[in-house]
Amino acid sequence: MADSEVVAVRLRAVRKEFGDVVAVDGVDLDVRDGEFMTLLGPSGSGKTTVLRMIAGFELPTAGTVELAGVDVTRRAPFERDVNTVFQDYALFPHMSVLDNIAYGLRVKKVGRKERTARALEALESVRLGGYGARKPAQLSGGQRQRVALARALVNRPRVLLLDEPLGALDLKLREQMQVELKAIQRQVGITFLFVTHDQEEALTMSDRIAVFSGGRIEQVGSPAEVYEKPATPFVAGFVGTSNLLVDRVAEQVLGRTGTWSVRPEKIRIAAPDAVPGPGEDGAPGTVREVVYVGSATRFLVDLDAGATLVALRQNQQTSSMDVQDVRGARVLLVWAKEHEFEVRTPAADTPLP
Repeated sequence: MADSEVVAVRLRAVRKEFGDVVAVDGVDLDVRDGEFMTLLGPSGSGKTTVLRMIAGFELPTAGTVELAGVDVTRRAPFERDVNTVFQDYALFPHMSVLDNIAYGLRVKKVGRKERTARALEALESVRLGGYGARKPAQLSGGQRQRVALARALVNRPRVLLLDEPLGALDLKLREQMQVELKAIQRQVGITFLFVTHDQEEALTMSDRIAVFSGGRIEQVGSPAEVYEKPATPFVAGFVGTSNLLVDRVAEQVLGRTGTWSVRPEKIRIAAPDAVPGPGEDGAPGTVREVVYVGSATRFLVDLDAGATLVALRQNQQTSSMDVQDVRGARVLLVWAKEHEFEVRTPAADTPLP
């Protein structure tokens, strides 16, 4: 990170133990001012515990938490310039939408006129102008989530922490809210730190992603970097679907050892007697399974070399009936050499780039 870039959140050697359990194990992370950073990982990977330590709900066992260059490691939550949005909204059912949003300002003893003006402004920022008089029960799940977001934004925090805020929504609404959240973040210019276990959600919304596993960060990078160039086998397997060619199989197929990743959409299925072109590699195999998913079809192919690869083909002119006969067929999988990426397993003390 360039020295000229302002760091909104800085974590250094942050560790959290719950008895004998190490939930977070030496995390270093810089979150730039005004960016949308996502903490991505499976359940139990430490991402939510990191968020709670930034918020002040948990104290680190070791390490430091800085906000805008100020050490807040031992400060109470109300002494930190952050707000948190949770999955369950936590709205007051007896209050109107406007009163819910203005509640935090009332606690801070902001005058009624300014309180109302700022609450209305926050309501507009989440595209709910005109909904101020309604009660939470009169809103949809997506609207209630936007009210919870407005309630956090009205305090004008430097950093907004979002703990799986879309987890309770159905798929279609969740996808709509992903677009909404990113648009709101661009509009207000506040640093968003977003926790999710959903890889597609992270890839859709983030400026950068920190991938967590076992209480440590495996990789930090843009969505394209994390997806196209996974730093570790875990990242390759967790972020999207990846094919790994390892050691003996890699040597047979690619002519070199190590661990190599090829994404399914980079692979095309050719006839068994086809020949890879210049700059391409290929591997013969047998189609074990065909999975039709509407817009695309996944082919699981058992390679003669011993591994199983997944190839993805868009269903531009085919239907589910057209692909079923492929099961059991001999094929040649072909991909460009430029789409092979070596995946390394770093030592535990290797610093992140």
